[in-house]
Formats: sequence, C-alpha cells, structure tokens
Amino acid sequence: MSQQRGSSVQCPSSTEPQNLTRVSEFLLLGLSDDREWQPVLFGLFLSMYLVTVLGNLLIILAVGSDPHLHTPMYFFLCNLSLADLGFTSTTIPKMIADTQTHSGVISYAGCLTQMSFFMFFGCLDSLLLAVMAYDRLVAICHPLHYTAIMNPRLCGLLVSASFFTSLLVSQMHNSIVSQLTYFKDVEIAHFFCDPSQLLSLACSDTSTNNIVMYLVGAISGFLPISGILFSYYKIVSSVLRVPSASGKHKAFSTCGSHLSVVCLFYGTGLGVYLSSAVSLSPRNDAVASVVYTVVTPMLNPFIYSLRNRDIKAAMWKLFSKRV
Repeated sequence: MSQQRGSSVQCPSSTEPQNLTRVSEFLLLGLSDDREWQPVLFGLFLSMYLVTVLGNLLIILAVGSDPHLHTPMYFFLCNLSLADLGFTSTTIPKMIADTQTHSGVISYAGCLTQMSFFMFFGCLDSLLLAVMAYDRLVAICHPLHYTAIMNPRLCGLLVSASFFTSLLVSQMHNSIVSQLTYFKDVEIAHFFCDPSQLLSLACSDTSTNNIVMYLVGAISGFLPISGILFSYYKIVSSVLRVPSASGKHKAFSTCGSHLSVVCLFYGTGLGVYLSSAVSLSPRNDAVASVVYTVVTPMLNPFIYSLRNRDIKAAMWKLFSKRV
C-alpha cells in the first residue's frame, strides 16, 4: 500500500510538489471492531445471504418453468429477483470473507468495481420497482386493456430502459470517484465502498462532485419514487370507486406487498444516501444500510411469492418434477 494502512494521510497543499503516490488500497471497517462479534456477524450474514440467493433463484426457476406465469407481472418479478441477487452479491460475500479473515482490505480498483456494481444493481432495483408500480396501475385502472398495453414489446422496452439507465448512473458515479487523486484516510467506516464515503475522504474540493452526485441520485431515486407515488395515487382513486368491499380488498392486497417493499427500500436507502454527507456517525449509516442491501432483497421472495397462490403452485410443480 502506498500509505500506511489505518493511518491518516496528509493532503498535499497547493504549494507542495504533487509527487505523492495514489492510494492503492482501502480498509473497510465493517459493522463492528469487536472480535467477539465477528463469528455472530459471519453466521448471521451467511444465513441471510443463502436465504436471499435460494429464495430469488426459486422465483426465477418457478416462473421460468410454468407457462401460466409468463405474464408481465412475473416477468418484472424475475428481473427484480436477478437485480436483488446482483445487489446482494456485490457487497455481502466480501463482508462475510472479511469477518473470517479479520481483514477489510480492498484494492483501489476493487473498490471502484464494487461501487460501480452496487450503484448499477441498486438503481436497477429502484427502477424495476417503479415499473412494477406502473404494471399494477394498468392492471387495476385499465383491466380491459391490460394485455394490449402491457405487450411483450413494451415490457422488454421498460426493462431495457431500466438496465441502460442504471448502467449510465453507475458509470457517472464511477467517473466522479475515479477523478479523486488523494485521500485524507484509507479507512472507510462501512462494509462496502460507498461513493459518498469516498468523497468525504477526498483531499480535493468535492463540492462540484457532490452536486453532480446528488443530481444523479435524484435521477435514480427521486424520479422512480415520484412515478411510484403517482401510480398509487391513481390506483387508490380507482379502487375507492369499486362498489364491493371484496373487490377493494382484493385490489389492495395485490398492491400491499409491493408497497411494503417500496417503503422499506426507499425509506432506508434514500435516507442513508441523502444524510451521509452530514452524518456524524458513519457507522450508524452502515448499520442502516444493512436493511436495504441485505434485509430487503432477502424478504422480497417471501413478500411477493409466499402469499401468491400461482407462485406456490409453480414451486410445487417444480419440486414434484425434481422428486
């Protein structure tokens, strides 16, 4: 490492010769410094990660194996499961390994790579949740035209647009951070390379970078949640006009799972993202980040599927074939 691990680095002043070597490694501090907690964290996060992988893979296999589930709603659900798998796999395996080796060292290139994938899958998750809200809007408010509106071409276009927008957002974050040359410290008070933490450690003036970062965050966070809120406004207005109580209950129960995941994901994700620049406790931000990086992807298969009779029937057929 070009700088001594775990020690502060003096930022060069404007009058000093710019001959310092760039930081080649960072140190991820994780969730706790206490060695006694490391086995507990290892077991907890390994279990949660395995449940996340198994649950999301079962959704993908069940939907793919049952022709009755080849509909827009389940097509978007499969893509959300893929995004959740990538989102969790970007950070959790590294953290699990660090708790075993008691070393959070990550190379500069590895840090940028992890950050890029984290932003890509996080943005993709956000956009897919907005797409799923639109799908529910069409299904509830325009049921007679649902098949015509949500045709395969539009579904593919919505997913492709989400993919390329997420790729653009991740590369914009990556280009901003890769321009940073010197850092005040090599210690990152997190369990993954968070772009806002790297900006706070930079020696150079990052005010312009912060503005660009939050504008990009608005694109990937504020715009999708605005679409979700508008969709649910239209949904609630439509459902309230349904005369029968059973019809209202059926419509709201269809949206309840999606809305709970939206609140969990956006409530913690945007809260941590927007407050990170002024937070006095980065470790608290790291703990809060566990909710949207680990807990939400783990709960998605249960929230979306275990209460869905079609998915349960498809899983039963899948297991029956294997047996």
